[in-house]
Amino acid sequence: MKTTEQASRYADLDKMSVRQLLEGMQAEDRTIPDVVAGVIPRLEELVEAVTVRVRGGGRVFYLGAGTSGRMGVVDASEIPPTYGVRDCFIGLIAGGDGAIRQAVEGAEDDAQQGWRDMLPHAPVAGDTLVGIAASGTTPYVLGAVRAARQHGLLTACITCNAGTPLAAAVDIPVEAVVGPEFVTGSTRMKAGTCTKQLLTMFSTAVMIRLGHVRGSRMVDMQLTNDKLVDRGTRMVLAETGGDDYAAARSLLLRCGSVRAAVAEWRKTGW
Repeated sequence: MKTTEQASRYADLDKMSVRQLLEGMQAEDRTIPDVVAGVIPRLEELVEAVTVRVRGGGRVFYLGAGTSGRMGVVDASEIPPTYGVRDCFIGLIAGGDGAIRQAVEGAEDDAQQGWRDMLPHAPVAGDTLVGIAASGTTPYVLGAVRAARQHGLLTACITCNAGTPLAAAVDIPVEAVVGPEFVTGSTRMKAGTCTKQLLTMFSTAVMIRLGHVRGSRMVDMQLTNDKLVDRGTRMVLAETGGDDYAAARSLLLRCGSVRAAVAEWRKTGW
């Protein structure tokens, strides 16, 4: 039996108090950091390989079903506003975008649909496919990584079971075995939390290695609201050593990014 399908360590959840339920869930979540620490070498391998490919024009596809698919879509959707990079990370979910809001559970059973969903994006050998499946057996994901590997893409996976068909089918498997869920089989819990953490670590490390962070600052973030314009203005002041907020804000808005504003300041000053 898959670890993610094993019985919860807790019995009679329906008889517990609210405090007991919350403390039990939190106790299970505390095990996630140790699991993540154990797969860092594999994650490092993936970051290094993907950074080289993206630097050469490659893209990263996330592909999954249900909670796993949603985690991939969320992570991919956050790359453009955070780092100013478009069409680099692409999230695909079984059942299409509608499945982000409403479950389309049967969609995960089609072993050919995953690769078909990638085809409109014209995948090439320089791209990477990260298959996301807590079970490690989802046909939608498994079929896609097998097809992707045949077409020369780098393939990887994030799964929460050991020794799965998915891990065997990819070049770089990341197997984060978090153990039985608090609610038996509910992988939106520990498995989902762990998957989100791994995806965030992966994409963030790639973006940093590609130069989209200077020091600890997101110098290419999109200026899409007042909060981000304020943050960017303060970043420009910190980078230039200036103290004129209005001038820094004006320069930032004119140039469109912290990186461009600082470069312009270095050439012309305020």
